Amino acid sequence: MTSVPETSRKPLSGAYGKATRTRRGRKMRDNLTGYAFLIGAIFCFALFSWFPMIRGIVMSFQHTKRGVTSWVGFDNYVRIVQDPSFWTAWKNTAYFTVLALVFGYVLPFVVAILLNELRHAKGYLRILVYLPVILPPASALFLFKYYAYDPSDAGLFNAILKFLHLPTSEWMQSPGMTMPAMVLASTWMNMGSAVLVYLAALQNIPGELYEAAELDGAGLLRRIWNVTIPQTRLILALLAMLQIVATMQVFIEPLILANGAGTQDSATTVAYLIYQHGFFQNDLNGAAALGVIMLLVLAAFSAVYVRLTTKQD
Repeated sequence: MTSVPETSRKPLSGAYGKATRTRRGRKMRDNLTGYAFLIGAIFCFALFSWFPMIRGIVMSFQHTKRGVTSWVGFDNYVRIVQDPSFWTAWKNTAYFTVLALVFGYVLPFVVAILLNELRHAKGYLRILVYLPVILPPASALFLFKYYAYDPSDAGLFNAILKFLHLPTSEWMQSPGMTMPAMVLASTWMNMGSAVLVYLAALQNIPGELYEAAELDGAGLLRRIWNVTIPQTRLILALLAMLQIVATMQVFIEPLILANGAGTQDSATTVAYLIYQHGFFQNDLNGAAALGVIMLLVLAAFSAVYVRLTTKQD
């Protein structure tokens, strides 16, 4: 058996070692690049999300006057809860959330089903539905305030009601119509994103399921109930939770449409009350306490919701 000379093995060993070191170096550089992006993202998230949240929690237990800060425990929370506007704001916020679930949650799903059933002009209609999302929220709300919700006959909605020989409304000047009007504007602004999500989920449903339902004699409503809803149940559950969390923090709608509190405090929400305490009453500690209360309420709701949906799965 002939042996390979030592001189012939060294070049092979050196080339193999060099290639190994090159691969290790490339892998290390890739890892360092990934860690650098990760550290940057964590830093930005901590600076603009975690730090304000922790700072707000700390401020809720403090009292600041003329630059002097002192610890007061739960005094800010007691003072906020005893404020009559506190319960009014929660009542209005809950009312807005319920109305938004009835209209703003159901309507995008219905629109998505209709768009999915169409055979022509799908792209054009999708752009038309998504167009309000592209508009700045302030611009869209000012459009509703000065064009659609004008209490005179020159307003768009009052003109339509007058044409149909129906009684007109004062809209934002009427305490009973304030919340429905805000929900209508909010639904028009935000439903485009939900429609696209629902469309993506609907297009992933196998066509064989609908064909089998049609062979069994199922009509449109039965196909939706027995095929569409079960196949999109996870998306429906996720968007329901996101819808509730988002609508509980409603702020810009009452600020622009109702000039804040609205007629007889009919538009005062929890988020607007936080803004009022912080910027009008210069009560940053009370605003922080109210923000922590909202955080706890939303966290408790999210935990219960996730628990219930997990049991169903």
